[in-house]
Amino acid sequence: MKEEQSSLLLKSSSLFPPPQGVKLSYGTAGFRADASILKSTVYRVGILAALRSLKTQSVVGLMITASHNKVTDNGVKIVDPSGGMLSQEWEPFADQLANAQTPETLLSLITEFVKKEKIPLDGVQSAEILLGRDTRPSGESLLEAAKQLHLMVRARNNGMEATEPAYFEQTSSSFRCLVDLIPHETKSNKDNTVVVDGANGVGGEKLEVLKNMLTGLVIEVCNSGKGGGLLNDGVGADYVQKEKVVPHGFGSNDVGIRCASLDGDADHLVYFSVPTNVSSKIDLVDVDKILSLFALFIKKQLSILTKELGLEVIFTPTGVKHIHEKAAQFDIGIYFEANGHGTILFSESCLSWLEAWNNELALVSEGSKQQKAALRLLSVSNLINQAVGDALSCLLLVEVILPHMGWSIHKWNELYQDLPSRQLKVKVVDRTAVVTTNAETVAVRPPGIQEAIDAETAKYLKGRCFIRPSVTEDVIRVYAEASTQEAADSLANSVAKLVDQFLGFGSSGQ
Repeated sequence: MKEEQSSLLLKSSSLFPPPQGVKLSYGTAGFRADASILKSTVYRVGILAALRSLKTQSVVGLMITASHNKVTDNGVKIVDPSGGMLSQEWEPFADQLANAQTPETLLSLITEFVKKEKIPLDGVQSAEILLGRDTRPSGESLLEAAKQLHLMVRARNNGMEATEPAYFEQTSSSFRCLVDLIPHETKSNKDNTVVVDGANGVGGEKLEVLKNMLTGLVIEVCNSGKGGGLLNDGVGADYVQKEKVVPHGFGSNDVGIRCASLDGDADHLVYFSVPTNVSSKIDLVDVDKILSLFALFIKKQLSILTKELGLEVIFTPTGVKHIHEKAAQFDIGIYFEANGHGTILFSESCLSWLEAWNNELALVSEGSKQQKAALRLLSVSNLINQAVGDALSCLLLVEVILPHMGWSIHKWNELYQDLPSRQLKVKVVDRTAVVTTNAETVAVRPPGIQEAIDAETAKYLKGRCFIRPSVTEDVIRVYAEASTQEAADSLANSVAKLVDQFLGFGSSGQ
């Protein structure tokens, strides 16, 4: 590193001192914390992004968001050239950068890492970073930029146009193609309205633009942020999924209508219906049923093209970096996390196979069932955001599959019956004190906690309960299910008390 580069780093880093008494850790969601302490972190992740771009000789993204967290939080994460998460091999270096206490320590870490990774700093090659943020007020002081960052990074590195209008055009044209391929016997205009809760975030704002480019679908946007509501406050996918009640802004006019909720930065999605105007309760159509709908549709199209089908269900630890990597190992991988974050991945070999099928069928039997099936799958690959979870593209895919299947939201919700469940979170002194195994279904530390959970779970008919450390907050998450809602609530509360006894603020002296 040249002397002027070192001098510039020392001078600029002194303007953004790290918060005292805080240890930051880079996880699936990057760094997240109260927005007031993140300026130094954003500065340092900017350095990290530049180094990653120089190392890979590709465009890299830097995103400012805290997704479904409360509005006073914010976060920052790297988007790798593939459009996915930062390589896990670089996460320890990210932690070191964020927690370096002095400019001199920071410079030493960077110098050592640049030498180890053989990153060119001779000025011949330029770093190229795409910037993005959600609608949080704190984002303005941290960054000014646009949305759809993951897809844009992936597009730029694949030689495609990487702009917001290009995103809208690809999404809307792929949707229109799929609408045109809906079978005449199931096509209907009777159930073509969906009401979407935008969580007072960027998704509602962009959906107002996108909906005008669509045909065959009426989208009504609620909680778009224009009315002054707070981001993720009594609204959004996380709130709806966990509380199982209508978000703010919904009421008697929405009874019986298909409804959906995005989260604050539009990468989580859940559906619901309002069964009655005398209660705030909803009929939730969660991500497992979204995944099932996608899988049934894709399997149906593949069965028209080939009889050789295999379907495998895989469990991974929590976090998109784990699940995305596993899904990419298959010809077609469909994944969703419990919070509504997911997508569909098509391998290059699968897309080549579909292209070949489509081209051959276009010559010998254009318009046949087989060609339409190949076209539908190719259109799905263009509609869905394969870089990372994108609630807007997932929403549109749901909205085109339902009429293809001839299903209402109620028919869809009858695919199978969920056991009643409850999710809670418990604030603890140190979330890393919980260590899990078996895809986070068994707690191996602290000693004795799993045995206590098992003993409590055994008291409930069809009881099941897991705990895991959150990857985005300083909490332990509790999931419980049982034969009735009352029993699920009771089990969740009992295990939350156990977590507090073992790990809570009152247990630090144990």
